[in-house]
Amino acid sequence: MRRPGLLAGRLDCVMAPKRRSDQSDEGKSVKKSKEGEVAVIRSDLEDDGIRNGVKEAWRRKTSFCHGSVQLDCEPFPHCRIGNFVQNESFVENLRDELLRLSFHSKSNDLYKFQQSDDLKKRKEHHISEIRSLLFLQFRSWLSGVLGVDLEPTVDISCAKYEHTDILLCHDDELEGRRVAFIFYLVPQWDLSDGGTLDLYNTDEHCEPLSVVKSLLPCWNTLLFFEVSPVSFHQVSEVLTNEKCRLSLSGWFHGPSLPRPRRYTEPAVPRLTHVLQDESVLFEWVNEMYMDPLYQAQVQQEFEDASEIRLPNFLQEEKYKQVTEALRLAEIQWERRGPPNKRWYARAQLQNLPSCLKECWDLLSSEAFFILLSNLTGLRLHALATEEDESDSDGQDGRSEGQDGRSEGQDGRSNTDNAEDERNDLDGQGPSSTSSSMEKKPKGPPVCVGELRRWSHGDYTLLHDSVKREFALDLLLHLGCTGWKAEFGGFTSYIAHDEDEELLTVYPEDNSLALIYRDRDTLSFIKHVNHHSVVQEREHTLAHFYDFSFTYYE
Repeated sequence: MRRPGLLAGRLDCVMAPKRRSDQSDEGKSVKKSKEGEVAVIRSDLEDDGIRNGVKEAWRRKTSFCHGSVQLDCEPFPHCRIGNFVQNESFVENLRDELLRLSFHSKSNDLYKFQQSDDLKKRKEHHISEIRSLLFLQFRSWLSGVLGVDLEPTVDISCAKYEHTDILLCHDDELEGRRVAFIFYLVPQWDLSDGGTLDLYNTDEHCEPLSVVKSLLPCWNTLLFFEVSPVSFHQVSEVLTNEKCRLSLSGWFHGPSLPRPRRYTEPAVPRLTHVLQDESVLFEWVNEMYMDPLYQAQVQQEFEDASEIRLPNFLQEEKYKQVTEALRLAEIQWERRGPPNKRWYARAQLQNLPSCLKECWDLLSSEAFFILLSNLTGLRLHALATEEDESDSDGQDGRSEGQDGRSEGQDGRSNTDNAEDERNDLDGQGPSSTSSSMEKKPKGPPVCVGELRRWSHGDYTLLHDSVKREFALDLLLHLGCTGWKAEFGGFTSYIAHDEDEELLTVYPEDNSLALIYRDRDTLSFIKHVNHHSVVQEREHTLAHFYDFSFTYYE
């Protein structure tokens, strides 16, 4: 969605009194002078002491400081150049010119901010001038001090960050990118305003660990850093409601640095069900979900849509006990990372209070596997296997799902075979093809689960290391009374390699969400933003909890 700059038209909408004829030439002269401004880079960058100092420090991976030029190579090489453009009036006019552009709202798992179109072909005077300065004069200087042959390729756009906008942890790596740059056009900025450029250190696997340096955006300052396997950084959430974090950013292109093979995280162990009879269900689950007729109705709705929400899932007394334990008990929480994939708190199971442990055991019990089979039609227990095996990949009794794909009684897409063939080519594991109906033997149904706490700054991101496979996701939200969509923390399901959002699951107290996903469906949890902290000041909880389980047939 296009949105005008905050100051769009500000310079042109002020009404002025009529001028006498002898003033008109003066007005034209001012306009001509403004449009004739030339961007002039700070002169001392050509000083041999600075050029050689930066060049040597970059080569030796040490630090260098001379006036407003500051180079540091920890945690990875980066350099700040203050007062980058000599003529102050040019920078002010450039800012006003940029704010008159149309901006597009950008929001996904990784970021939320506003961005202009690519500026490489814009004809506005000050934009053209700064583009020429960066990609001609400054590129030549940068090539010399870095000892890298940078290409004339132009990548440049304008970004506008306002309250709760953010760009989460990433490394900028893409084929051909060698040096990233940001030119700041911000008003007076303080740490309390957020919006810092945070740099991460990394472990032995080139995975980010934590923020070790935060750089405050500063007016007329250019910052550049080397794009590499360890150049993990983020733009921290903007916390001010009164300022706009405006910047130009892009990349200089050149030969990419060698990249080690990406680290693959160890697989989370999958567990078979805990042996418990159906009495645990009658003790914990709302009795209406134990009615076989109601279960059949839920199953039909689930098969039609591949997802369903079940409100008031736990019995009221049990729900009160669980939420009270979460609020009062001494639970040991551990941070789950790395931050380029996820960042939230997970409960350590060995020290869970008995009430929460019982709820955990419920969701991983044999009786619950059977209940899920009855509610979804999936083969999550041996008792459900025989009658479903006769289905020939859903050719009989097909129904049309919400996303328009033809689906079988088990809620799965009839494009399974084609997807399996693609996954074979991608080396993604077991499959069946359209030319062969043979199925590889499966083990018993299994699950993985977590008890999670979501508060300000928490999120999960889409990433390549996720094994894409058919699975049933379960989310049981707890303690989220008063939680609003604008806080974030909702779960978004999207189609792989597409921006299309298939489903959004918002936190709702004592509501059980069941979502069946195929290999081309991914999910993330949206960053919990500063709105939740503001709400906390108004005596509303700034966090919530969920039991998150995934079940595999």
